[in-house]
Amino acid sequence: MLVEFGKGNLVQKARSQPDKVKQVLEKARTDGIASTYEAVRSKLDQPVALGYCNVGRVIESRVEGLLPGDRVVSNGPHAQIVAVPKNLCARIPDSVSDDAASFTVMAAIGMQGIRLAQPTLGECVVVTGLGLIGLLTVQMLRAHGCRVLGIDPDSERRALARSFGAEVADPAGDDVEALALALSRGAGVDAVLITASTKSSAPVSQAARICRKRGRIVLVGVVGLELSRADFYEKELSFQVSCSYGPGRYDPAYENNGHDYPIGFVRWTEQRNFEAVLDLMATGTLQVEPLISHRFDLERGADAMALLTSGEPSLGILLDYPNAAMEAAPIRKVRLLGQDASPSALGAGSVGFLGAGNYASRVLMPAFVAAGAKLHTVVSGGGVSAVHFGKKFAFEQAATDAAEVYSDPSIDTVVIATRHNAHAQQTLLALRAGKHVFCEKPLCLTHAELTEIEDEIASRPEQKLLVGFNRRFAPQVIRMKELLDGVGQPKNILITVNAGEIPADHWTQDPEIGGRRIVGEACHFIDLARHLAGHPVTSHAATMIGRHPAVAIRDDKVSLTLEFADGSLATILYLANGHKAYPKERVEVFAAGRVLQLDNFLKLTGWGWRHFTKMNQMKQDKGADAIVSHFIRSIRQGTAQPIPKEEIIEVSRVTIDLAEGCR
Repeated sequence: MLVEFGKGNLVQKARSQPDKVKQVLEKARTDGIASTYEAVRSKLDQPVALGYCNVGRVIESRVEGLLPGDRVVSNGPHAQIVAVPKNLCARIPDSVSDDAASFTVMAAIGMQGIRLAQPTLGECVVVTGLGLIGLLTVQMLRAHGCRVLGIDPDSERRALARSFGAEVADPAGDDVEALALALSRGAGVDAVLITASTKSSAPVSQAARICRKRGRIVLVGVVGLELSRADFYEKELSFQVSCSYGPGRYDPAYENNGHDYPIGFVRWTEQRNFEAVLDLMATGTLQVEPLISHRFDLERGADAMALLTSGEPSLGILLDYPNAAMEAAPIRKVRLLGQDASPSALGAGSVGFLGAGNYASRVLMPAFVAAGAKLHTVVSGGGVSAVHFGKKFAFEQAATDAAEVYSDPSIDTVVIATRHNAHAQQTLLALRAGKHVFCEKPLCLTHAELTEIEDEIASRPEQKLLVGFNRRFAPQVIRMKELLDGVGQPKNILITVNAGEIPADHWTQDPEIGGRRIVGEACHFIDLARHLAGHPVTSHAATMIGRHPAVAIRDDKVSLTLEFADGSLATILYLANGHKAYPKERVEVFAAGRVLQLDNFLKLTGWGWRHFTKMNQMKQDKGADAIVSHFIRSIRQGTAQPIPKEEIIEVSRVTIDLAEGCR
């Protein structure tokens, strides 16, 4: 599916994801066509690491129970070196070959479907679709003591199913319903597992017809779901969709943080399903050698992926990796262009990027290119995105270790665009390495981190530290600031942010990783209010929406109030409970009988101003290019940095105070 999607043009991609098209149209209505087009192109340009089923030896372990040298299976991506949380891998028994063990994750998908169907000894079960998962499922059902009927139009796959002990049927040439009745002695089958992939709803309809009264249907694959109520109603059939390879799937606490479910309450999890599959392989009950149709060396990986969409028959495709005896993870570094650079002169603006995600590649990298910066090294955790965007933006090299950036004397500036919990430590390491730092917001998550950074920059006055508070550099905000600087009275500032809902399990909502949304995003608007007021914050308060069973998260539906030294007052309504069609950002300022209103960085309107009524733009400009341009210019010319360090620390401290007040 991913390979076919990646090969499609924009129209084909749109047809395959109509729900995404609706979101794009809503964004275009609020943010404008140009900004939306750029966002869509950037999203589609994000590389995806394929594969989630591999076997290798442990070269480093940070968990109990697994030691260097252990042979394990994991669901990490296809790569020579993978890093996976402890619940997503399992030790391989000595009697199971590497080839066999590499099918573990796929078999666990079928096993989870079987667990949901709850077959008992002697029951009749139909498996519709005899692909890789279907044939593995047939074997596990036979091991469970079930009589099995496998349905598939491919004669070779039917032959394999027959060799595993199943009865078989060709949906095009055989009377499937009659065969199912014969298998079940006229009662109808007890359960049907659908392991097919088709847009047709025929597999579900057929499953309903061949089931007995109160039979079970479990969908493991992907098929059409136009169901007939009569088929299900008259027999009181149950229908369930199986989620991947077991409990824990898509639960960040289980998968990413390693929190296992108590076995007394959840007997079978992802990891325990992996172990059960490996046990079946160890006893010879589950045979996978007949399912291997192709084998490729890593150098021919592209040929293996092309095979998937070629139409040529295939089943299990193995990729063989070199360096099987690797004892330690090497530092990965790839030259992308040119020869080794000579150390740049101090202040030359030679940049190393930490992070190559969506915002870094869509906004920051183009901005640094436009500013004339020398792009030296880009680092990402897995290396895939670093190489992809490193080539696109003409970086000299890509790496997977941030130490490559800190230690390289050719680099004098570090851009930090990683997840929020890494910002503070990476900022400190870069500063201590003598680099200038551009840190995408937030600077840090806690007061302790902020104090350490404040102490560090106080001892390094010649180095620049800038946080990506770009809103104050937007052309329309610059015009607002010019007008407001001529007002000698306090101002009332109202900033409304239609932030949009983010799921509770998203990393930005994790206080330890993302810092939650006040720290992660509302800091932008705290800085903007500070800039427009032009005076320090003297007091602040936060009020969240009231408690309600329907409101799982309250601190992204909040009113933030700031008071400034000159008597100005700012209210920031940061709201995640609005509609997507409403503009995301609106800034209004009331002062001395005059009003300014900035609507989503497209329209600026003024009332009561001499010689100013409006300033409109065809395309959103939130100042992302301008802040980078000022930053690089300040490095090269040795001038003051675009935002004073004192204001960066002040805004960061107020932001953390407000966030903590909401917890």
